[in-house]
Amino acid sequence: MNNMKLGVNIDHVAVLREARVVNDPDILQALYVACESGADQITIHLREDRRHIQDSDVKNIMAHSKVPVNLECSINKEILNIVSDIAPHRATLVPEKREEVTTEGGLDVFTYEDEVAFAIEQLHDSIIPVSLFVDPSIEAMEKSKDLGAEMVELHTGTFSNLFNMLNSSLPHSNHSVKEMELPRYRLSELLEESLEQIKNSAVHANKLGLEVAAGHGLNYHNVHEMMKIEEIVELNIGQSIIARSVFTGLKDAIKEMKKLTTR
Repeated sequence: MNNMKLGVNIDHVAVLREARVVNDPDILQALYVACESGADQITIHLREDRRHIQDSDVKNIMAHSKVPVNLECSINKEILNIVSDIAPHRATLVPEKREEVTTEGGLDVFTYEDEVAFAIEQLHDSIIPVSLFVDPSIEAMEKSKDLGAEMVELHTGTFSNLFNMLNSSLPHSNHSVKEMELPRYRLSELLEESLEQIKNSAVHANKLGLEVAAGHGLNYHNVHEMMKIEEIVELNIGQSIIARSVFTGLKDAIKEMKKLTTR
């Protein structure tokens, strides 16, 4: 069975910082703690609206990280130029809308086929490997391979929402997922279907020669389901780790997740 890499997304440390527009908490301190606590990779997202990670953050993290940096970005030309100049260890192309709270769904590699192809070509010209953040489907795996990506990251948001609606207090909170307010038997069926889609997509991508990662909404309670899929070799997790760190400290939060994601 393949070893699982844990990519720790530290965007939410910058979210806290930007909430008060002060340099506290320090993103570099988060980087150092993550590296020391077992993170195999640092993941950050340079959004077009710069709502959390800033250009200077990316440069500082690249200069000081002791582990590889996975830089998530849109297919916006201005952003691609910045990423090409910075040359992270990997670029992950993601969809992006200004009005969203967080990334909603995978990159539509069919509607934006030409733009994605151009982005991959530009990044490859700068010797940057590319991963595509896509919804789990056989068609998306094949298109990702055709476009020239080296890796796919399967969007686990639907799975995570279904799991949480079925196994947590989420339905009784202000953050209940309205379209998933369904009978428990139906949530169970949909959860099994979502897991099957992720599994089948991972297997197919692996056969195509693509490396397979997964991420979005994964937490301490549902990550075990991803660990059962041996074709997935990397998980990128952020919000749940930073949320846990409020109570345990970042070091222990990362170590706990690392333990859960060790095969």
